[in-house]
Amino acid sequence: MVACDALFLGPHPDDVEIACSGAILRLARAGRRSAIVDCTRGEMGSRGTSDQRMKEAAEAAAALGVADRRNLGLPDTKVAADDASVRLLVAAIRESRPSLLFAPHDRDVHPDHVATAHLASKAWFLSGLARFEPGLGAPHRPRTLIRYPGNVPIEPTFVLDVSDFADLKAQVIRCYRSQLADGGARGHLVQGLDILERAQVRDRFYGARTGCAAAEPFVVDGPLLLRDLDSLIG
Repeated sequence: MVACDALFLGPHPDDVEIACSGAILRLARAGRRSAIVDCTRGEMGSRGTSDQRMKEAAEAAAALGVADRRNLGLPDTKVAADDASVRLLVAAIRESRPSLLFAPHDRDVHPDHVATAHLASKAWFLSGLARFEPGLGAPHRPRTLIRYPGNVPIEPTFVLDVSDFADLKAQVIRCYRSQLADGGARGHLVQGLDILERAQVRDRFYGARTGCAAAEPFVVDGPLLLRDLDSLIG
């Protein structure tokens, strides 16, 4: 993978886009590079095929302008934080050397989201150990591990104002045509919501709580250091 400032880890193609498209677009505006790692090809999804998902993921990546996108090829519905999977993710982290690692929150009804959260925790720590699998590259641990919600609401540590990017985020999510509502069918079997509708409702909810049109919620374990107070004033 190419070097980047932020690496976004998703259980399936479309999870990162639903939760974090605004963050990626805001980073790009600031001149920062992002990359995406998907754990699975989404082959067990009730809508579409894995080939469709791969094409849609590539289209979404192009729309986001990410520097790179990789799929670990783990089995859908059977993601696990086992040794083999950890090595794959450690290799990706050491290759891309991000400062920020975005990963799912472990509070979720989908077992792949929970497992990916644990996989991220293990890989985040082990990637910084010089004696852990030195053949995978020089040690590197991202400065901050940031969690995003999936199917279950969370109380965020912070929210990111993505109001300026709401329309473009919608365009990115629409790349996943196989996952959108079609002819009255509902696209998301857990919540009964189309994935675009779900993303927009959530972003508007957290925006309304914090005084903006749309915001993405995130969680960080422990205190989050601020270098200055300008963002709180402005």
